[in-house]
Amino acid sequence: MTALQARLLLVEDDDSMRRALQLALERRGFEVTCCSNGLDALRALKHTPPDLALLDLTIPGIDGLAVLQKARTQGVSTPILVLTARGAVGDRIQGLNAGADDYLAKPFDLDELEARIRALLRRAKGDGEVTHRRGRLRFERDSGAFYLGDEVLELTPREHALLKALIARPGHAVAKERLFRLVFPMEAHVQFEAIEVVAYRLRKKLAGSGVSLVTLRGLGYLLRAETGEQT
Repeated sequence: MTALQARLLLVEDDDSMRRALQLALERRGFEVTCCSNGLDALRALKHTPPDLALLDLTIPGIDGLAVLQKARTQGVSTPILVLTARGAVGDRIQGLNAGADDYLAKPFDLDELEARIRALLRRAKGDGEVTHRRGRLRFERDSGAFYLGDEVLELTPREHALLKALIARPGHAVAKERLFRLVFPMEAHVQFEAIEVVAYRLRKKLAGSGVSLVTLRGLGYLLRAETGEQT
């Protein structure tokens, strides 16, 4: 996917900000559709999904957090980058837990915004390296197998889904809510705490490997390689 092919949905209620940002993004080769309230944003995400959405949190109708939660609950997988003046850590955590893929606080640099958009688009398409690595752990995308050194790591489907989500975000914590949706898709009967059971089993399989599954309170889970094992 190139920038010329990428369709963005910009959700921003400030008229001057919306016009300025739309023009700036179009000059950088993106096709930009705009809306100014949460209800229109949710309809667009469901019925005419873009390649990526830029979502302000303080919008009329239903706010950005509600848009995120409703969209993810209804199965919308479009990458969503939150743009907001709410820059506190708690607000960022809340947005990521609600289903955002990334978060950029206002005011922001346009070059950084473009870089984050391109990174999310590449991730959504699956572009990039064939192999993901974290210390001795590696994931071969072609075969779908995980290896510790030269040995195949035997995983259940749920452990595999959890580890795949974590290794794709090196150095970043992934919210439990997001992981739950990936590990238990369309399984409404499963208790939320089940994600902790999968994480516990995966942690035991990684024991002694130089790679650990770390719990970050309020943030989620993170893959961490020991010093000297980082790649």
